[in-house]
Amino acid sequence: MTDGAASELLGPVQVRELAERLGIRPTKTLGQNFVHDPNTIRRIVRAAELTADDVVLEVGPGLGSLSLGLLAASSHLTAVEIDARLADELPRTVERVVPELAGRLTVVQADALAIRELADPQPTALVANLPYNVSVPVLLNLLAALPSIRHGLVLVQLEVADRLAAPPGSKVYGVPSAKLAWYGSAQRVGVVPRSVFWPVPNVESGLVRFFRTAPPDTTAGRDEVFRVIDTAFAQRRKMLRSALAGWAGSGAAAEAALIAAGVDPTARGETVDINAFARIAAARR
Repeated sequence: MTDGAASELLGPVQVRELAERLGIRPTKTLGQNFVHDPNTIRRIVRAAELTADDVVLEVGPGLGSLSLGLLAASSHLTAVEIDARLADELPRTVERVVPELAGRLTVVQADALAIRELADPQPTALVANLPYNVSVPVLLNLLAALPSIRHGLVLVQLEVADRLAAPPGSKVYGVPSAKLAWYGSAQRVGVVPRSVFWPVPNVESGLVRFFRTAPPDTTAGRDEVFRVIDTAFAQRRKMLRSALAGWAGSGAAAEAALIAAGVDPTARGETVDINAFARIAAARR
């Protein structure tokens, strides 16, 4: 964090008082679990490895616990909040707690799944406690819609964190792992206990850090590659020549595409990396 305002964070008492004043009851429908522990907020901001020049995008700022830490560690924060009451209150919270940083904040009241573009300044980092029920589609949508995002850190359910960061060949490698690899590299960088959230979730949470890299060098488009990924994992443990038969038109056509792509037709999707999926998609163009 870059200035003295970093110490001004919301604790459990302030979070509960603010929620009560606003009549906010966290809902599972919106995937709301608010972090109320200042030390966890500091840990998340440190792990995000932000620079003073970063423009941060936060999804689901809620009552503003993480927002305050991110404002102090970056040049600007754009917070996307679906709940109108929370979106309206966040600027007031920032003005009350750290008025000297209020000019760094932009609040967008919107569904992150519907974001296709944002006004300037364009975000360079995504740091968020993502809504648990839609964390993967939100992450993938934002990476697709906002190519200016170069790196980030997301807090998600621990099981989801493991899947996002899983390499080919691991037991939990699957659709989220392969699709995130299209955009860059990812690793799990920590576990967050249930006790730092309100309400307390039923699961542990994990931190995933990612860095954008160039997509695979392929003549196939992203949507074409993602269709191959979805099809390959639709029936786990099935050999690719069988799993991709419907996509290719027949088992023989699938086998031919796999051979052309340099992939063993008897391999399973769980062992195939993003570059190989891209070659498979290109082989059927």
